[in-house]
Amino acid sequence: MLDLDLFRKLAEELIPFNKWLGLKVEHLAKGHITLSIPWRDELIGDPIRQAIHGGVISTLADTAGGLCVWSAIENPTMGRVSTVDLRVDYLRPGRREALVGDATTVRVGAKLGWADIRLYHPSATSELVATARGVYALKHPKQPQRDA
Repeated sequence: MLDLDLFRKLAEELIPFNKWLGLKVEHLAKGHITLSIPWRDELIGDPIRQAIHGGVISTLADTAGGLCVWSAIENPTMGRVSTVDLRVDYLRPGRREALVGDATTVRVGAKLGWADIRLYHPSATSELVATARGVYALKHPKQPQRDA
């Protein structure tokens, strides 16, 4: 069963990089998550355009994708998820405002999970900054072996 409070704490506080970014869970349900990162000048990747660094965009996509797949597995508190592949399509520069990542689990198999991710600014939800597709390896806890 998905413990929403524990999952939120993991995403926002227990992963040091997420905490440094100021990442917040805006919505969480099994197989779906919406995260946001508030604007900070340290996130600028292009000082001329004042655009968000592409690495910040891909970080939010990867984090949202991994967490949404993790939330969809049978016992998320016992399993682990790691990125196998992440494809990001950058559609427009990220502006000087918060960035939102909305991820939905596409499929969870025995060893892999897939997620679709949309990234946008809260002021213009229909203007995508980027889209992404993540593939994540699922590590389930080892089951005790039975004696024959």
